[in-house]
Amino acid sequence: MYGIDLSGKVGVVAGVANRWSIAWAIAQVLHEAGARLVLPYLSAREQRGIEKLIAGEGWENVVVPPEPCNVGEDADIQRLFAFVGREAGRLDCFAHCIAFAPTEALRGEYNKTSREAFRIALDISAYSFVAMTRAAAALMDGGGSVVTLTFMASEKVFPAYNVMGTAKAALEHAVRQLASELGPGNVRVNAVSPGPISTASARGVKGFGDFQQMYRDRAPLRRNILQEEVGKAALFLLSDLGSGVTGEVVHVDGGYHIMGV
Repeated sequence: MYGIDLSGKVGVVAGVANRWSIAWAIAQVLHEAGARLVLPYLSAREQRGIEKLIAGEGWENVVVPPEPCNVGEDADIQRLFAFVGREAGRLDCFAHCIAFAPTEALRGEYNKTSREAFRIALDISAYSFVAMTRAAAALMDGGGSVVTLTFMASEKVFPAYNVMGTAKAALEHAVRQLASELGPGNVRVNAVSPGPISTASARGVKGFGDFQQMYRDRAPLRRNILQEEVGKAALFLLSDLGSGVTGEVVHVDGGYHIMGV
């Protein structure tokens, strides 16, 4: 459908929560391109949800690991990628679509963020990318590609996004650092920065609807972005079409980021 053939390639997409999640959109375009996928999950509830989504699409060539993966635990990450190694023998692409901060840290003033909420947000939203990329790259003999999801709050203040903006800034630095270190092994590392998309987690951010209206009013395309559009950008970066691109933050936001007002 997209003119990209990933037949014979193996990918992991982490963060599929439901059919509205960006991770699911990425999984859809990778599967459409022919990739064999492994879809990890955090809980039994998420496992059931992913299995239902796969069944609803009639997908084959998709594997759901037998055990959950809590990305806050190194042992879980190692177990996940050891499973991928046993199941497929290698890995070609990895999409990290995971972010979390305690609800109370997305309310009120940033200067009142607790030490524990700050730690959790940075651990789950940024360090998990470092740990998972390290494990993924070990399976990318001959090269591969990694993509994560960021947001413009890494660069500018978005009221109520609070500590997640700090986490996204750390995530973007990790992209550059990992791109530099893993490049000699032909492993590329990039991020996609979408405009505000109505996912279940995004709707938990106070004032999220205002973010979307702001983008509709000011972005050159005068509209919000769809999950599929982020998926297609990730597909480019995860395929050989993006073979010369690494360390980048690719904005998929209707052009909002270029505007001065």
